[in-house]
Parts: sequence; C-alpha cells; structure tokens
Amino acid sequence: MSDRQPPRRRVPGPARPARPAGRRQPGPGARPARRPTAPRPAAPRVIRLGSPRPRLRMVSLALTLVLIAFVVRLLQVQAVDASTYAAKAEQNRYVGQVLTAERGEIADRSGVALATSEDAYDITADPTMFTRDQLKVDDGPQQAAALLAPILGQDQDTLVKKLETNGRYIRLAVRRTPQVWKQIKDLKSALATKAETDPSTVNALAGVFSVPSSKRVYPNGELAAGILGWVNDAGKGGGGIEQQLNGVLAGKDGKIRYAQSGGRQVPTAGSTETPAVPGSDVELTIDRDIQWAAQNAITEQVAKSKADRGYVIVQDTRTGEILAMANSPGFDPNDLSQADSAALGNAALQDAYEPGSTAKIMSMAAVLQENVATPLTHVVVPNRLHRGDRLFKDDIDHPTWNLTLNGVLAKSSNIGTILATGQLGKTQKQANQVLYSYLRKFGLGSASGLGFPGETDGILAAPDKWSTSQQYTIPFGQGVSLNAMQAASVYSTIANGGVRTEPTLVRGTKGPDGRFTPAPKPKKTRVVSAKTAKTLARMLESVVDDVEGTGTKARIPGYRVAGKTGTANRVDPATGKYHGYTSSFAGFAPADKPRVTVYCAIQNATSGSYFGGQICGPIYKQVMEFALKTLQVPPTGAKAANLPVAFTP
Repeated sequence: MSDRQPPRRRVPGPARPARPAGRRQPGPGARPARRPTAPRPAAPRVIRLGSPRPRLRMVSLALTLVLIAFVVRLLQVQAVDASTYAAKAEQNRYVGQVLTAERGEIADRSGVALATSEDAYDITADPTMFTRDQLKVDDGPQQAAALLAPILGQDQDTLVKKLETNGRYIRLAVRRTPQVWKQIKDLKSALATKAETDPSTVNALAGVFSVPSSKRVYPNGELAAGILGWVNDAGKGGGGIEQQLNGVLAGKDGKIRYAQSGGRQVPTAGSTETPAVPGSDVELTIDRDIQWAAQNAITEQVAKSKADRGYVIVQDTRTGEILAMANSPGFDPNDLSQADSAALGNAALQDAYEPGSTAKIMSMAAVLQENVATPLTHVVVPNRLHRGDRLFKDDIDHPTWNLTLNGVLAKSSNIGTILATGQLGKTQKQANQVLYSYLRKFGLGSASGLGFPGETDGILAAPDKWSTSQQYTIPFGQGVSLNAMQAASVYSTIANGGVRTEPTLVRGTKGPDGRFTPAPKPKKTRVVSAKTAKTLARMLESVVDDVEGTGTKARIPGYRVAGKTGTANRVDPATGKYHGYTSSFAGFAPADKPRVTVYCAIQNATSGSYFGGQICGPIYKQVMEFALKTLQVPPTGAKAANLPVAFTP
C-alpha cells in the first residue's frame, strides 16, 4: 500500500473583489495588506494626582517628633525627676499637725492645784477651701471671717488675711474653750444642712477645723500670781515659775501626719504619729492658806494707806522654804487683758529699795560678832551728830539718850548705830571694810539663790566706792538697796542660829511616770556664831516687848516675838529722786525657838502714818498669828529676856 496521499481537490470559494488598479499583488512571503482602521471615538481627559509619599513622610516625621517629646518628658518625670515629683505629691496629699503636750501642774506644798490645764482647741483652717473653685463665690474668706470674728473675738480683716494666705493649714486662734469650738461646729453643721436643700447657700465654714489643745487655768485667780506667772499665746511661760521652769512644765510636743482630701483625714490611707510627752508637775514650797492670809493683809493695808505697792514674805526659818510671797496690787493670770502692766511680775523680788532701819540688825551682828560691844554696852546718843559732810539725826528730836546697845536697836537710833559701827575698825575706812564683809555674808548685793526671772541683786558698792555720807548712812540702811526676799533672808539667818540658808520656792517635780524628784538642797553659809544669833534674837524682842520699843503693835499674846521696824527715805523709780517712804517690819517667832519669819514692806504710803511700826507691824502680827496656827506651832512658855534699854549715868 502506498503512503502517498491523493491530491486535495480545490473547492471554489466566493469571488474576491477586484484589486484596485495599480495596487501590487502580494507575492509569496509578502506582508499582508493592512486593513483600513475605523476612526476611534475621542478618550475622556484624565486628571492625575501628585504622589502621596512626601506628605506621608512629613506626617510620619511630625508624629515621630511628638512621640520623642512625650518619651523624653516621660523619662524626665519617671526617672530623672521622679523623687521630686513624688515629694510634691506627698506634700500635697499629706498634712502634718503638732500635737501639743499637756503642761504640767503647779501645786502648793500640800498638793493643792495653783495652776492646771483644761481641754481646749486650736481653731484652724484650710485656705484652699475658701477659693472660688471650692465655694463658687468670690468672697468666701470674707463670709467666713464675718461669721468667725464675733465668736473668736478677733478683727474681721485680720481673719480675712489669714484665710487668703497660701498653704493648706493656718491657725486662726489658739487655746479656745470647748464651748467656742462647739459654737463654730454647730454653725458649720447648720450651714451644711441648709446647703443640701438650698443650692444658693454657701457653707463658708466648710474649711474650718479644730486641733485638740489645752488652756492654762489658775483656779485661785490672783492668789500667788506673782509667783506663778502666766503662759503666753505661744504656750510658753511668760513670767514667774511658768517661765523659770518652762522646760520642765511644757513637756515635748508630738506630731501627726495623715493623708487628707478636701480638708478631711482619709482613714484608710494610714498615718504616722509621734505621741506628745506630758510635762512634769511642780510642787512649790508655798502654803496656799498662808499665801491667802498674807495677800489679803497686804492688799487691805496698801488700799488703806493709798500706797504704790506692798509685799509680804513668809519663810520657814529652819529650811529656808518660802511659805508665802504676796504682792499688792496683783493681777489675774487668767485674764491679762485686764491687768495693769505695772503690776505684772513679782515686785517682792524685782523691786530694789533702801531698807532703812530693818538693816540695823546686820550692823549689830557685826558689832557683836567682832566683840567690840555687848547688848549692855553704854551708848550716849546726842540729838545731832556731825559726821563727814552731814549732820545726822534720829526720826524724832530728843534730849541726849543714855542707851545700851540693846536700847539703840530697840529705839532704832540712827546716831547710836553710827557710833556703834564706828568701833569696827581703828579708822573709818577699816570699819567700812568690816561692815561690808558682813553685809555680803548676809546676802546683800547678790542673787538670793531662787533664780527667779527678773530678780534684782540690789546695790551694794564696794567700801572704797562709798561716798563720805554713805560711810555713815549704810549702817542704818540708807545708801544700799535690796529686795524683799533678801531682807527676809537676813532675819531667817538670825533665826536659824546664824546660818544663812538660800531661800527655795520649789520642793520638787513629779514626772509623767509619777515619780517625785526632790529639789536640790539649798546652800548653807554660816554668817555669825550661834551665840551672836541668840543674843540678837533677845535684842529684837526688846523692839516688840519693851515699852520703849518701836514695834509694840507686832506683839502676839502668848508668843515671844522678835522684830524690827524700818522707815526709809524712798527713791522714786520714775524720777530717781527721794520721794516718800519705804515702811517695813521684819521678825520671827517664837523668838526663843524660831520657826517662822515674816517680812512686810509698803512703798509710798500717802494716807495715815508712814512709820513701819505703825502700818507694817499690824500686818506682821496678823500674818504671823495665822502662820503659827496653820503650822501648829505652840508657844514655848519661856519668859522674855527683858534686856535693859537705857542706863543711868
């Protein structure tokens, strides 16, 4: 079979159109002829947008910079300044307050309260709670001040200034009674209740609060005010024992720190507290009853004599303890606004004055101790005595007196004292030196030992500084100055057998634990011998018991009394010139077995007598009688010595 295919037959197709003339017939391998194209419709115009990439880059860059700034600030807050911001947040969130320590009590020797403390409140405020943001009014401080001023007794404008200060805590008033705080609290509550139903009501007191405190109270008013002193608005002692022992009485304040919101403590946020340590109680040597008797007596006499002032001191001769120290006029430490500024303080310790004839006991002590005379030594006393640049006289004109040394003291003769002390040395200069040494031993020219605020040392110049007249006036108590406590101490020294015991006002202290700590024992110094002291006591009896004595108004039935009168020219502290008199009386009882010393002085009596024996002698008697009965001191029953006052030439 042959593989050859038979030839294909052509099938005639449709006739092709005639080719245009002149057009070339394509040959084998030629390009096919291009068909004529139909006309295309016109395409719509397209608006092409710019590339978005630049804008994206700019936005990305800006976001990156913002994020970098946030990151840097975050690192600064959380890392670099973290402690600073934490401290500021802590400061704004937490509030600290002082917890005032309870002040110690002051009591007399029997435990009777003379100064104590009662519950009180410090009125405080949060100034941020009076702003417009808080109260929605512009005059929040003004509204609050208008409500508080009459309650607190303060000036309204002053309160406004306090409420407008910066900070979260301000004290508006200190140590107000519970009644004052209750009045504020009730008003504050009423405003809050009304604000709940009346949106137009503003609780202007919402930012007012209280802090528990204490207020100093003196139950006996003016009694012993000069000794006690007072406590000022800052809570510190402003005078007297309150000032002297402020560190002991005040204790130690505590602190509390707590979280707050809106001016109120957040109980769940915790708090830290350092408790306050109460002050110690102070027990004085004062006997309240004897103090009352002394103060009552001197107040009445100062008023009767229309005097500037007066003082009475009562001292235990054996221990040096002060049983009373009264001043007139006085003051009420509960209300200093009504006190006379001239009466503040303790005049018995702060006034320096010339003692007059009560100082003659020191001159007599020197004469007896130096053995230049005895109580029976004859002293011829003329009516006038010329010494130095002056002509000296006694308080009354008299013919020549023939007195014993005992009589010189009994009749309080200035001339007799000059003559007696002139025997202390071969020359007047030597006599001056000897007398000066005894005055110093008795405590003149130096502090008494009490350490009391404002106490004066008095004035005692060295003997080489004494003027011509002072050489003769100092022996009878002019030209030298002391305070009432120093004067009383002189007589307690004689009563104590010639041994000077520094006076004391404080027996001891009792701490918060209840343990009593006695005060240090006072210093003791022998001034004269026991024999000399006993002789002086017998001579002082003549002043009171003998009809020739100047102190007969001080007699106490049943008791032997030793005493001495004094009437001195007084230096007016306002002018520095002599004006008026200082009237005084000093002594102790029983004379033969001394237990109590009483000293009284009145300055510038202008009505009635100004002689010490006349106006201070009765006070001595009144106070001494009361003290002897209070201390249950019986009479000794022994008879008086009755030393002669005069001699027959």
